[in-house]
Amino acid sequence: MATAERDYYELLGVGRAASDADIKRAFRRLARELHPDVSDAPDAADRFKEVAEAYEVLSNPQTRDLYDRFGRAGLRRGGFSPSEFGLGNLSDVFAAFFGEGLFGQAASGRRAARGADVAGAVEISLAAAYTGTAVQVPVRVVVACDRCDGSGAEPGTSPETCPTCGGAGVVQQVSQSVFGQFVRQSTCARCRGAGRVVATPCTRCGGDGRIAEDRTLDVDVPAGIHDGQRIRIQGAGHAASLGAPAGDAYVEIHVRADERLVREGDDLAVAVEVTMIDAALGVTVSVPTPEEELEVELPAGTQPGDVRTIRGRGMPSLRTGRRGDLHVHVEVAVPRRLEPEQRALLAELRQKLGDDAYRDEHGFFGRLRRALR
Repeated sequence: MATAERDYYELLGVGRAASDADIKRAFRRLARELHPDVSDAPDAADRFKEVAEAYEVLSNPQTRDLYDRFGRAGLRRGGFSPSEFGLGNLSDVFAAFFGEGLFGQAASGRRAARGADVAGAVEISLAAAYTGTAVQVPVRVVVACDRCDGSGAEPGTSPETCPTCGGAGVVQQVSQSVFGQFVRQSTCARCRGAGRVVATPCTRCGGDGRIAEDRTLDVDVPAGIHDGQRIRIQGAGHAASLGAPAGDAYVEIHVRADERLVREGDDLAVAVEVTMIDAALGVTVSVPTPEEELEVELPAGTQPGDVRTIRGRGMPSLRTGRRGDLHVHVEVAVPRRLEPEQRALLAELRQKLGDDAYRDEHGFFGRLRRALR
């Protein structure tokens, strides 16, 4: 489909700096043009679903930020999947997105809202974020009552049409004024907008049709996820009434700090300490990575503060899958306590080395580059 290639901003015809109001206006305009109620174009339904998906992403600050930073790949790795919007009448479409009908009137009290979302959190190690992992997250969620199958009525009985609103879920009051007749519509107080009443409530759910349960979410955490990012699991939230879709579950991922490594975006940094003798002669050191120990060769003449960069040994990118780099920062240890014989040996070595042994072949700018690193 075109949504696999076209930019969401391009689909809505807005720039990347567009405000929320600009995005909302653009979607309304396109929805009126592309909805099958008003368009005879053979691809109208597909194009409408494209702009609906674009609006779903860009109207939410969190998914918009993820898209701006990492594109569609970042959305997928972050657990986003587009909602399935049915192509009812255009008024119903606007009510689903904005809570209102085609001309801005309040949505009917009988139109059931989707279930509420559920939030959870889990902590993983840096090593798990490096490879990706599967975790289980306990949540308490409202689900359909299994005794009454969500109807709210005791088995063997059925809900009845509300006698107050006649099943409409709303009641209307007509009043006269000098300006003419006014009709005020409000949610039916007796059935609370359901359009039906339960004469014999289910003994388990008390007539609500839903009960709270402890459940476990199986969550696939993508490799490269950052601390604080959330994964969306569509339809795993609280059940709704009147058969409306369930809400979603959002699991926030906390990546536990590793005392050996520092994460900088998709790069990793590690510090190693070598003696001044090893720094002068060159040495191979073992440095940690989230996956394994890595042997790194430090050349002769390594200076304090030098950084060795190992390409492709950092964290994987959520957007591209390519790995960042590993930066090895070198600290040079100088002896603090010397025996007289050792001091004499160093004094003799200093005399033999002379100034040429310390001369930087790269000159001042080489020293400056090292200092900036």
